[in-house]
Amino acid sequence: MPGVIELPDGRTVRGSSRRAARNLMGDADLVVYLQVRAPRKTATDFEWIRWPDFRLPRSTTEVVSRLREAHRRAATERVLVVCSGGTGRTGTALALIAVLGGVEAANAVEWIRENYRPRAVETRRQREWITDIGTQLGG
Repeated sequence: MPGVIELPDGRTVRGSSRRAARNLMGDADLVVYLQVRAPRKTATDFEWIRWPDFRLPRSTTEVVSRLREAHRRAATERVLVVCSGGTGRTGTALALIAVLGGVEAANAVEWIRENYRPRAVETRRQREWITDIGTQLGG
């Protein structure tokens, strides 16, 4: 399936653009929105992380907490991670989830580009953030 990645720990997570996600939400148990404004009400359980496009999230503590929850739930549920284009913020979040799933922080960007999208994690600051936070998480 497009956008579905299998982590080293066997869990699967799906990344998507917001547009494509409209057709996927019925299949998701949890949708993690990465955007500045709160999402409209959906029938699906969701988490919202305030995260401006091409930037880092406003609260690293919040992101780590919510992505840990997404990773935990991915063990038994279908998790969908969504931003506008499905590449920068989504790739960055998926890379951090990959660290939680067993990928070394130093290799997380390369790993997510090989397993999700070749252009995932768009900015230098996002790449550095993954390495920094991932290393703090023990990856």
